[in-house]
Amino acid sequence: MPASAPCTTMNPVSAAALVQPMDDNFTLPQEGGADHHVPTHIGIIMDGNGRWAERQGLPRREGHRRGVEALRSAVRNVGERGVKHLTLFAFSSENWKRPPAEVRDLLMLLRLFVERDLSELKSNGVKVRVIGERASLSPDIRKLLERAETVTRFGDKLFLNIAFNYGARDEIVRAARKLAENAAAGTLDPASITPELFATALDTAGIPDPDLIIRTSGEMRLSNFLLWQAAYAEFVFTETLWPDFDTATLDQALDSFRSRDRRFGGRAHAHQADQLVVKAAAG
Repeated sequence: MPASAPCTTMNPVSAAALVQPMDDNFTLPQEGGADHHVPTHIGIIMDGNGRWAERQGLPRREGHRRGVEALRSAVRNVGERGVKHLTLFAFSSENWKRPPAEVRDLLMLLRLFVERDLSELKSNGVKVRVIGERASLSPDIRKLLERAETVTRFGDKLFLNIAFNYGARDEIVRAARKLAENAAAGTLDPASITPELFATALDTAGIPDPDLIIRTSGEMRLSNFLLWQAAYAEFVFTETLWPDFDTATLDQALDSFRSRDRRFGGRAHAHQADQLVVKAAAG
């Protein structure tokens, strides 16, 4: 993504980027981590492929190729650390405004992903779910998305959510419209609408809210990614460009997450403070 352009999501990856299938040594643990310091759900805004290539004096296509390699590594590494849900911002609803050739590259990438990587994900217990608006997509693209979900539907080691043609504002509007239609039809009492009920109308229904959102390339904004779901998420913004996102960068983000005091609007260490009061009274 050019530095001068508004950054809405990750760089689309060129069709040539997915020449190699996922590493044969790719494996996920049989059991998820029980450590409560490990986030259950991580969201990643993958950004910086174009800038990485520019700094290396390479074509943008090489930056996209390296971005795919980083994606594969990220899927493997978060699973090995006990994370159960990973949501990747792959292509935003605004990215259709990009040059037609770039859009064609992304669609070819999607096809190559289904052909080359899907079976590997399936064999390693990864379940793919695609979030985003689908009604406006062409039938062939919808079939590809449905195939990715169908082939991996029994996975239970890692839940990989791909945000494709996704925009959080659009998602919220579609959810509100759905509930409004139900209310107009007399099947829903407007007074019964709660945040919990509203969440069931979102694309992410049934997926826990993200605990941690990581954005690469130094940008410090959500860019229309999981706006509703990120209400209590922790954020890590790293200067690392996406193709350089490796195990060390992931571990640094996780270390930062572990250092946070997540209060969700309550008191810091309220439970520990209450215990001290009880002990003092007993003494």
